[in-house]
Amino acid sequence: SDSKVMTCAAVWRMPKELESGSHESPDDSSSNTQTLELLCHLDNTAHGNMACVIWEPMGDGKKIISLADNNILLWDLQESSAKAVLSSSAALEGKGQLKFTSGRWSPHHNCTQIATANDTTVRGWDTRSMRQIYCIENAHGQLVRDLDFNPNKQYYLASCGDDCKVKFWDTRNVTEPVKTLEEHSHWVWNVRYNHSHDQLILTGSSDSRVILSNMVSISSEPFGHMVDDDELSDQEDQHQEEKIKEPLQDSVIATYEEHEDSVYAVEWSAADPWLFASLSYDGRLVINRVPRALKYHILL
Repeated sequence: SDSKVMTCAAVWRMPKELESGSHESPDDSSSNTQTLELLCHLDNTAHGNMACVIWEPMGDGKKIISLADNNILLWDLQESSAKAVLSSSAALEGKGQLKFTSGRWSPHHNCTQIATANDTTVRGWDTRSMRQIYCIENAHGQLVRDLDFNPNKQYYLASCGDDCKVKFWDTRNVTEPVKTLEEHSHWVWNVRYNHSHDQLILTGSSDSRVILSNMVSISSEPFGHMVDDDELSDQEDQHQEEKIKEPLQDSVIATYEEHEDSVYAVEWSAADPWLFASLSYDGRLVINRVPRALKYHILL
């Protein structure tokens, strides 16, 4: 627009044939290309460029948060979904670089909290009052690129950034990270918790690598699966007790180097907890599985 690049957002409806549960084969040669139906634009002309758009994780899919420059906008999709109404908003105030880079909606606390990243700071917000509830200043030495909430532990949040680090926070005490991962050699663009097994962490970086880590000590199962006492003999019992006192070790499970360029996106499959995808600047999409040995170690 007027030789300027504007970043905008819109809501689209997928064709019925593509909805989950439909048995139509998507690669059937006789089927015509499906077109998406444009429902409405999220009008951000007054607020600046959109940095990201996030659906409410639970609920009826009627609420959306968008981050535009230094504004948080909460949208309500009307019944007809032909328009989105701005129900509330908040703005970052202060000095310095006040533009959001990313945000995540927490699946906990009845979906009333979101976390945002701007510059080197991570902030928590209550979506009911649009007020700030916590602030992690200098969460990273450089720009914070991405955030993700632990799906099983309500106060745990992961962040990553241009200081090549991934950090894990307890939002009740934000003075120090609970853990820090320093495995990447360039900016970390993405961090994602596995939806089912929250010890599995996926990160993608512009060092062209995808790293799968096992952060078991800060997961919802830090001691593995507990075994019933009745099932153990005395000797096994003693051994098991020693094992339970000893938390499992955090480690890097695998480093994937199929990409030859910066990895800008990593994502777990919504349907299969052992499957994940990564996408790099050169347009290469790679799909990988969690190593089988680790899968069985977690399950058995």
